[in-house]
Amino acid sequence: MSITPNNVIADSHDVDINTEEPLPLNDPFAGNSSLGSGSGTSIISTGQTGDREEMSLYNFKLVGIISGSYESYVSLVNASGEIITLQLHEELSDGVKLVDMTLNEAVFQKADDTYMTIDFNNKIKETDEF
Repeated sequence: MSITPNNVIADSHDVDINTEEPLPLNDPFAGNSSLGSGSGTSIISTGQTGDREEMSLYNFKLVGIISGSYESYVSLVNASGEIITLQLHEELSDGVKLVDMTLNEAVFQKADDTYMTIDFNNKIKETDEF
């Protein structure tokens, strides 16, 4: 009985064996246009100069809500991908404080005792009462 090794010879034809596709360069949170002005996005602007400041709620999207017995948090992301996590009663900016949340939205109280809500569809509503 004799044992002979099996040899397999394959010809290389300079075939690119990398099958991964490159990642897209667009921002997945921005949609087809800039933050806050895409289709399906509803943003109410009051015309105040503070609406478009860097830490304005209008510059963020709601991406997470964590509600527990003792502590609750919301996570917001801006156009550059920075995530900000706020605890209940913490301020996003001067005079804009997280005061409540539900399963679908976060409620902020402004310094003039009006309220703003933001939901996962990025709909921002301003109201006088909560």
